Amino acid sequence: MAAGSSRPRAPQARRAAGPRRLSVPRIAVTGAIATDHLMTFPGRFTDLLLPDRLDALSLSFLVDTFSIRRGGAAANLSFGLGVLGGNPLLIGAAGHDMSDYGSWLQEHGVDTGGVRILTGLPTARTVTLTDEEENRITSFHPGAMAESGSIELRGLTGPGTGVRLAVIAQGDPAAMTAHTRQCRDIGLPFAATPSAGPASLTRSEARGLVDGARWLFTDAREAALLQEATGWRAPEILTRVGGWVTTLGADGVRIAVAGEPEQTVPAVPDAEVRDPAGAGDAFRAGFLTGLGWGRSPVAAARLGCALAAASLAGVGPQDYEVRARPLLTSLARAYGRPAAQEFSPALRLLDTSAHWSSSPHGPCRTAV
Repeated sequence: MAAGSSRPRAPQARRAAGPRRLSVPRIAVTGAIATDHLMTFPGRFTDLLLPDRLDALSLSFLVDTFSIRRGGAAANLSFGLGVLGGNPLLIGAAGHDMSDYGSWLQEHGVDTGGVRILTGLPTARTVTLTDEEENRITSFHPGAMAESGSIELRGLTGPGTGVRLAVIAQGDPAAMTAHTRQCRDIGLPFAATPSAGPASLTRSEARGLVDGARWLFTDAREAALLQEATGWRAPEILTRVGGWVTTLGADGVRIAVAGEPEQTVPAVPDAEVRDPAGAGDAFRAGFLTGLGWGRSPVAAARLGCALAAASLAGVGPQDYEVRARPLLTSLARAYGRPAAQEFSPALRLLDTSAHWSSSPHGPCRTAV
């Protein structure tokens, strides 16, 4: 770490030594880097509530499980791009507790040279307590993420870095607004994944998150929230973006481009679901990688659905592996052998390539 550095240094476009992978346009991902602290309570919250004492709550729960998982929309998406060989540049702010997490991301092909470490703050974290009826009590502390808007994209994504697209993932709303504006200012194409962010913005700010995006990603609920926040109906939003991809859970994915018929790609059928967290990020990683490999949006969405199915079978948003055989099996089972054969050369290259042991552009940068 570069102690005392006030900002991340511009990475140079080069890979670590290792087996050759397919060359793809490089992607920078901005947004949340976080950890999720998950606990389960072997009872019901309601059993501890006294009806005549609701105005003076003081509750204590003895939990029977506790786990910490790596998360954050930008980190999850970068992980998926990394394990597919994309060498993504993660841009965001993290805290003094980021060392192990940063190493994990580097080991899975993510360049963390765009992560600013704030030694006086913790990494953003969510603490969730779930009871036996799936009721949840959740708290969130943004920590270092609240400072991510001060990171400038120009030096990180300029000439020599190889970055051809920025993904503005869910994170601090002010940072999402700032980084989208910076993409326009420097002429860097961007993809928008606003999630619930627009709800906390003014109408003008919410519109700014999506206007001019090469790709817009939402789920069905987020699509409704976006229309409410922007005051634009779906057809008007569609005229302002290159393409709009809506994930529909078990019903698959809808791809819309202005002036063209909508296309729907079904999900991988009968996918094992252990944990849905991060499946949307995995889909986006597969979709963007497929586009980078020169495939059509429909074919790219199939790869995204296959990667999402792999994510669903894991516990945690970064608890899955990318191997050619299971991904090709998912593609063939869901979409037929030709769909699998389309990705076979690229995916088989991944099986012959070891993960990078470190970031090719250095570790996260420390700012006091």
